[in-house]
Amino acid sequence: MNYRQLLLLAAVFLPFSAADVGTASSYVPPYLPTNCFGNDTSEFPADASFAAAGAAIWDNGGACGRKYEVRCLSSDTPGACVSGDVIVMVTVVDQAARLGSQQSAAAATMSLSETAFRQIASLDAPAINIEYAVL
Repeated sequence: MNYRQLLLLAAVFLPFSAADVGTASSYVPPYLPTNCFGNDTSEFPADASFAAAGAAIWDNGGACGRKYEVRCLSSDTPGACVSGDVIVMVTVVDQAARLGSQQSAAAATMSLSETAFRQIASLDAPAINIEYAVL
């Protein structure tokens, strides 16, 4: 294998090596106020693809505004993941523990807005296993 082939392989596979594995749930409105931005909706993505950070990534509020790529790996709910290896980009706007939902109490890595969750999985699934990476 020559240098160029090795470089090409690294460029293709290296981005995936930085990803982590966790769990995600969905959460429903009202989405305000948030622990990150209060009642300010200007920090919310226009496409409504946002997330609340679980304890594993909350980072004492440092996760606010952080962007992640998230994809569904599997679920206990058969067929929950959208086919085609779809990735959704989300922005952290809140803390999952504040939501008080069953999923956030179960220590999900992140809770996704319904819009974001629906892009990668069926809303019928209470939780999914995800791969996520900071952008």
